[in-house]
Amino acid sequence: MDRGFYLELARKGLRFPIGVDLILHERPDPAAALREGELLGRVVADTARRFRTPLAISRLDLELERTWLLESLGVAAQDIAKFHFDQCPDDQALGQIREGAHNPLNRHLQAQIESIAYIAACTDLVPVGTTLGPFSLMTKLVADPITPLAMAGAGMTAEEDEAIHTVEAVLEMSTRTILYLAGLQIKAGARGIFVAEPAANQVFISPRQIEKGSDVFDRFVMSPNRRLRELLRQSNVDLILHCCGEMADIMVKKLAELAPAVFSLGSSRRLWEDATLVPRQAVLYGNLPSKQFFSDDLMPSGEVARLSHELLTKMREAQHPFILGSECDVLIVPGQERSIYDKVAVMMAAA
Repeated sequence: MDRGFYLELARKGLRFPIGVDLILHERPDPAAALREGELLGRVVADTARRFRTPLAISRLDLELERTWLLESLGVAAQDIAKFHFDQCPDDQALGQIREGAHNPLNRHLQAQIESIAYIAACTDLVPVGTTLGPFSLMTKLVADPITPLAMAGAGMTAEEDEAIHTVEAVLEMSTRTILYLAGLQIKAGARGIFVAEPAANQVFISPRQIEKGSDVFDRFVMSPNRRLRELLRQSNVDLILHCCGEMADIMVKKLAELAPAVFSLGSSRRLWEDATLVPRQAVLYGNLPSKQFFSDDLMPSGEVARLSHELLTKMREAQHPFILGSECDVLIVPGQERSIYDKVAVMMAAA
């Protein structure tokens, strides 16, 4: 879509949480909705309408892509939750992912695709797919990605260290998986893709190495995401980029090179300062600490009101397009529903 669409939403003062989980758990049988595309599509549509946004963002499930990849490799269902590659996957495994079209989608993933098709065909909302980013998917598949990434950042190569070779091979598998599954969402009618790269942060990659000239962030984070960005560009689909980890300024600047239509950052960032790092064509979104909404001790409603006002005021002063929202998806915590809903309401009413 024309970037002016998102800029106009920001100009009009749009605010909304990433809140499908809230509406899902109002249903009598949430588990059933996760298996049925039309039911899930109705949940996504109801979420957008409840929070008065034209963006119907699919449910964010950071295990969907990992599960499908491992199912495609023949990993037993009971082993998937704890599975990690303890050695470099061979060419046959990469070939199995390359031929992903021959691997059936599980019921949850199929419902996700069908929910996008429902939004596209049956509503006037903008269907937005969701996916885990390729780098973050890789970190979920390797028991210790930090050590080989640090060695790579120090200049070592896959030829010198098998752990680096493993990370590179798993990253390629992850990238192919994301490209394939994002392509299915685009075919279903997605006009935007919400890409969550929470692992693109300074826990996994040293900002000091980047500042000293290492290409580790470019190789492992930017390169696979540029491939995803190109797929979206060729399909005229918008990138909504979500990175909620602890990030250094240089990481924010690099990720902004992907030219997202909307750039969502976690509550550890001061968005009014990030406005100097991000082109004005990218709408900044966020970044209230929604992970703490369940607790009145950690995040009382008054603090939500204060932070909302601060964001609205300082982003207006920064003169950068901005949409007030949650730092991540707002998840239901059993027994704390009222507290969570109250804080979302405070955010929606913030002046």
